[in-house]
Amino acid sequence: MRRAKRLIADGLIASYADVYRLTQKRLEQVERMGKKSAANLLGEIERSKTRDFWRLIYGLGIRHVGERGAQALAAAFGTMDALLAASEEQLQAVSDIGPVVAAAVHDYFAQPPNRTLIAELNAIGLKMDAPIVAAAAPGPLSGKTFVLTGTLGTMSREEATEAIQARGGKVTGSVSKKTNHVVAGAEAGSKLVKAESLGISVLDETAFRNLLGL
Repeated sequence: MRRAKRLIADGLIASYADVYRLTQKRLEQVERMGKKSAANLLGEIERSKTRDFWRLIYGLGIRHVGERGAQALAAAFGTMDALLAASEEQLQAVSDIGPVVAAAVHDYFAQPPNRTLIAELNAIGLKMDAPIVAAAAPGPLSGKTFVLTGTLGTMSREEATEAIQARGGKVTGSVSKKTNHVVAGAEAGSKLVKAESLGISVLDETAFRNLLGL
């Protein structure tokens, strides 16, 4: 839905929900938008209806909610109805969701226009829930908490997270005394500095892959 900002700015649509009401003819009226580009965009819009629930949460543009926060909210509440009904205290209890983010999420869903938007997107057919994931079986990383920072050369952050979780480990967004390992890629930032100050194990990409058995 972030692509929709341009369409809103161009006056082609009035809200994010209107993205899903666009037609080929209407899109072709956009400057520098030919028939092929319009058809490709319509295909992308249609496919977005079935993308993961966390991507919808992220796409709403809630202040302070990044990809990791959206993933945490989707996993914790499972459905949009549950997320809409969540109190600020319940939101803050979610791993990776602090008081500032919890307040921002609660405020967003308390606004009538935003709730109307959610209802419209639901009626249009966007995915409003997350698949039920079975509890992870015990693995070599069970009981271990990881924090990822920087850019890895051989895998995306999402792939690294999935690899850790598949082996029983847990990934969080902030470094604390409970963190067992910090995986530091290129251009690692303040998380690496904090890990070093706390004496937490820091793994470069080679050591991380070795730990995963790759």
